[in-house]
Amino acid sequence: DPNIEEEELAAFNFLLAINKKTEENDNKVALASWAYASNLTEENLKNELSVAAAAAKDEKETWQRVIQYDWNRFSDYSLKRQFRLYSVLGQAALPEEKFTKLRKTISDMEGIYAKAKICDFKDDKKCDLALEPDMTNVLTNSRNPDELSHVWLQWRNNVGPKCKNLYVEYVNLSNEAAKLNNFTDNAEYWLHDYEDPEFKVQIQKLWEQLRPLYLQIHAYVRFKLREKYGDIVSEKGPIPAHLLGNMWAQSWANVADFTLPHAGVEDEDLTQELLRQNYTVTKIFKTAEEFFTSINLTAMPQTFWDNSILVKPKDREIVCHASAWDFYDQKDFRIKQCTEITGEEFVVVHHEMGHIEYYLQYKDQPIKFREGANDGFHEAVGDLISLSIGLDKITFLPFGYLMDLWRWDVFSGKTTPENYNCKWWELREKYQGVEPPVDRSEEDFDPAAKYHIIADVPYLRYFISFVIQFQFHRALCEKAGQYEPDNPQKPLHECDIYQNTEAGNVLKKMLAMGSSRPWPDAMEVLTGQRKMDASGLLEYFKPIQTWLEKENEKNGAYIGWEKSKRVC
Repeated sequence: DPNIEEEELAAFNFLLAINKKTEENDNKVALASWAYASNLTEENLKNELSVAAAAAKDEKETWQRVIQYDWNRFSDYSLKRQFRLYSVLGQAALPEEKFTKLRKTISDMEGIYAKAKICDFKDDKKCDLALEPDMTNVLTNSRNPDELSHVWLQWRNNVGPKCKNLYVEYVNLSNEAAKLNNFTDNAEYWLHDYEDPEFKVQIQKLWEQLRPLYLQIHAYVRFKLREKYGDIVSEKGPIPAHLLGNMWAQSWANVADFTLPHAGVEDEDLTQELLRQNYTVTKIFKTAEEFFTSINLTAMPQTFWDNSILVKPKDREIVCHASAWDFYDQKDFRIKQCTEITGEEFVVVHHEMGHIEYYLQYKDQPIKFREGANDGFHEAVGDLISLSIGLDKITFLPFGYLMDLWRWDVFSGKTTPENYNCKWWELREKYQGVEPPVDRSEEDFDPAAKYHIIADVPYLRYFISFVIQFQFHRALCEKAGQYEPDNPQKPLHECDIYQNTEAGNVLKKMLAMGSSRPWPDAMEVLTGQRKMDASGLLEYFKPIQTWLEKENEKNGAYIGWEKSKRVC
């Protein structure tokens, strides 16, 4: 059809123009967001909102022109795919004042979260404890259950109730935007990028495969916590959430020192080792960079070192939650992190730098393809270094799943504002087997105590990442000749791809694709598989699972949990 050919030619030229414009706008928005996140002032917020509103207006005009094209009939794959991505407008579909209101609501919640302070358990006159590093350090190091409970509660009291009304507003506006994009609600909008109508079902199946391993580690850790803390940990109930070494009980590595005899040892030693070798923050980042360059990925550009914020500034409030930024100009990439010299942060640095590596590999793609194959792929890259921390990788899974299970029902209206908190605890009990240290009510709003909830960041990506990173690892280890499926001499958990350029080159190939093809295509380039598959993770931790099963039997530990005595 000559008409289509002509239209396709016109579409190519149109695409070049809108890509350039989009790139410029994305750059401006990123710079304004960075300015606010790295200095939380009213003025910076005002600027961020006005820059975002102007970009949204352009985006809407672009979209109105895009939908004039009959792009479904285009023959060129890449052209058609870019048009399809442009045809979903997202939050910019809202009328201007509502768009700004949505952005402001999210930024206000971020501000509340970032600025919240609590009083010291040992000194109630000292009320300047921040989440990072102060509360995090208490939860990592204190073994006094009253102090742990104090920090756990005060954090939630200082953030939750202040965010509740803002959150309801955020849900309503997000749903309105989703409907304007022809989705039933914001949950459906979040899921559409996976390009698979059965995606939720697949995730559920993965969780069912992984649950038996989680139950073993849960039973074992509860038994050990009971030995340490006595009756505040029941024999058969959920585990009190404040005793697991982490504000959200999502990673349990900080209780490894008295729970796991072997598996936890290296993490404890990592902090000691960093201190013993006089590591600085810069040295941690240089070490992470060296891992990536050793497998033939790219060194950090000079702009990275010039523009990143790697330590917490003393003179202003910033968003401390670690993040990696792409400024869409093919040269400016940054990390913002309040880095401390700990084993945990050492792992986070690798994770964040994994994002930067992905940005660097796909920077020459057209702007709409400068994303991960899916958002789970983006989270998995930097984690290839930290697979061995079992008390993180396994215990995280149910948390990584329930965060969005809660939000999907919130967005669909199944969970209403008067049930937000109790529904949250129902899921925390059902999937994680944890309970709050004290009774909760709908006066509380505990989900808001987690950054991604108030910052409008979907979370399913982390669950996906924790599964597929072991798939990636298995494929890379085979390529590196360090793993053979049925050879006990070459088990998966002993493989290390450090300095293996062959493995690195295959990884590079997948990263360079960005989102130019649906994610199963990217998965296939690296692994030869087109589906997410939990067998890599299960195989990796098989020795631990076998050990746990024996220990739990020996200890007579109860597997699973009875209903919590705590009420909401």
